[in-house]
Amino acid sequence: MIGPDGEQLGIIPTEEALERAREYGLDLVEVAPNSRPPVCRILNYGKFKYELTKKDKKAKKKQLSLQLKEMRYRPKIDKHDFLFKTRHVREFIALGNKVKVFVMFRGREMAHTEYGRKVLDRVVEELKDVAQIESPPKQEGRNMSMILGPLPEIIKKMKNEKAAKVIQDNNKEDKKTVKTE
Repeated sequence: MIGPDGEQLGIIPTEEALERAREYGLDLVEVAPNSRPPVCRILNYGKFKYELTKKDKKAKKKQLSLQLKEMRYRPKIDKHDFLFKTRHVREFIALGNKVKVFVMFRGREMAHTEYGRKVLDRVVEELKDVAQIESPPKQEGRNMSMILGPLPEIIKKMKNEKAAKVIQDNNKEDKKTVKTE
């Protein structure tokens, strides 16, 4: 059994451990149930749960999450429309997201899917400095799609920026706690 201050109290019967926890006005929590004998600790359970959720949130902040964005093209797309949509795809990738690029065919366009393939090849050519093909173009019914992901350098840059932001946020929190104390 571990006391409220972190000191080891030794092996104590359950009834006596519960009594000691009541004396302190705290809870008796089993922290290592699989060990022999099981390890229990006297602590404030509400505060313990709060600390765990706070730690989980902090860990999630440090994670780099990728989203899958989509951009739809047509086989007979105009030059300006192509550049406009491709610029958006570039922005999505620069933010560290994956992009599903697909060409939608209608009616007689299905007879000439090679035009859609050319559009996808142009997208790849336009974005080769920031993106890599994660899944090659494939026909799925009336759509031909592929998935583009950021290059490893961009992902590394995103992780560094995210880490710098977390450090900056921690410094802000530290300054707030100093002011309140």
